[in-house]
Amino acid sequence: MSALEAYMRRQRERIDAALAEYFPVDPPHPHRLFEAVRYSLLGGGKRIRPILVLATCEAVGGDSQRALPYACAIEMIHTYSLIHDDLPAMDDDTMRRGRRTNHVVFGDALAILSGDALLTEAFTVLAQSAASDPEPARAWRATREIAEAAGVRGMVGGQAADIAAQGVTPALAMVEYIHVRKTGAMLLAAVRVGATIGGADEASLRPLTRYGECIGLAFQIADDILDAEAPSAVTGKAEGRDTQLHKATFPAVIGLPAAKQRARELLEQALAALRGFDARAEPLRDLARWVVARACEP
Repeated sequence: MSALEAYMRRQRERIDAALAEYFPVDPPHPHRLFEAVRYSLLGGGKRIRPILVLATCEAVGGDSQRALPYACAIEMIHTYSLIHDDLPAMDDDTMRRGRRTNHVVFGDALAILSGDALLTEAFTVLAQSAASDPEPARAWRATREIAEAAGVRGMVGGQAADIAAQGVTPALAMVEYIHVRKTGAMLLAAVRVGATIGGADEASLRPLTRYGECIGLAFQIADDILDAEAPSAVTGKAEGRDTQLHKATFPAVIGLPAAKQRARELLEQALAALRGFDARAEPLRDLARWVVARACEP
């Protein structure tokens, strides 16, 4: 097991344990709703967004335990977006993370409510964390960062643009516009939130922001490549869904070789942004390499 694999496993275990506490098995609430939430929230996944929160907090010398609620909130928002994205009215996917999607198991109505519950609970977690934080101004900045990344100027706006672009021949600028918002906004927020809670100053936040921008776009390009080339056993989703839905993707617009080259360029830029950081930022460097390597051969 590589150092990165060991690091990601440790962080996933922390994150999964914390997430499970927010949605207990026997809650004093509608059981079926909690079952549906837990099905998607605790059903696996790479946890790259919350891991980025913790890794960035550590990279700037912060206590990642203080950042854990923010990491969990970001994962809740990410999971809600996946549940809703899979619905028949959107991408109509029947497979996610190697098993049936939420609406296939629990029905459309409960899937919608599961996503609603996760989004709402995420901000409950953030509000509670900010209220008890010894540095509330820092906590509220992180909360605002997450809200803006998840909203109409970020993830939701990107999803709307993605739907509007289906069935047309988009320009490269439109593909990048979609990717930067639909996927990149929450990945960038994860980096900036981890830095903020970790106490980063403005001089540190600037290069970390550049790092987050680069890996945010590289992550979605890699996903585009995997959708075009990899089997379901690797992606956990039905094969070739982007092509079937006529999605606006980098491979569709510039071809696979150029898409891979773009991902590699973004990796180099991400690593360059971290040159001023010491060994505590090594997990961030390794994560950037992993983001690209999973779709592009070394």
